Amino acid sequence: MARQHHYRRRTEEPAELDMTTFLNLMVVLVPFLLITAVFSRITIVELDLPSSTSGGPPTDPGFRVEVVVREAGMEITNGKTVIAAIPNVEDEYDTATLSEYLMSLKRDYPDKDDASVLLEPNIPYDYLIRVMDVVRSAELPAEVEGQEPTRVALFTDISIGDAP
Repeated sequence: MARQHHYRRRTEEPAELDMTTFLNLMVVLVPFLLITAVFSRITIVELDLPSSTSGGPPTDPGFRVEVVVREAGMEITNGKTVIAAIPNVEDEYDTATLSEYLMSLKRDYPDKDDASVLLEPNIPYDYLIRVMDVVRSAELPAEVEGQEPTRVALFTDISIGDAP
């Protein structure tokens, strides 16, 4: 007995992919992403980092403002001696007192625009940003009630480094 093999010819075409659902998702998603991209802003802070190729011997800059951030608190120095020590208040840095000291230094040295922020190795990055914001500018209370407080520039040219 001979076996007969019956081969079916496949005349069926492969199923077509329905892209309608995917395209509907893209039609909604792309405008949403474009609209929300407008609201996100990137702020760039210019910093002066020391370089190994800075030419010439170092010159004595005179008075220098340095804010040293330590785990126990902050210190304001003139590069040689400590001007003020600001201890932590309830395990947080006392940025209000730091701002007051820096405003008095700005009154004494109005032409001085540069300052250094020096950190100990284990200080979180968030505290660096907070201290830099306080060193850069201060908010003066409104003179008239209902008026917005004014923001004044203190030491806008900030350098960062490691604490001694």
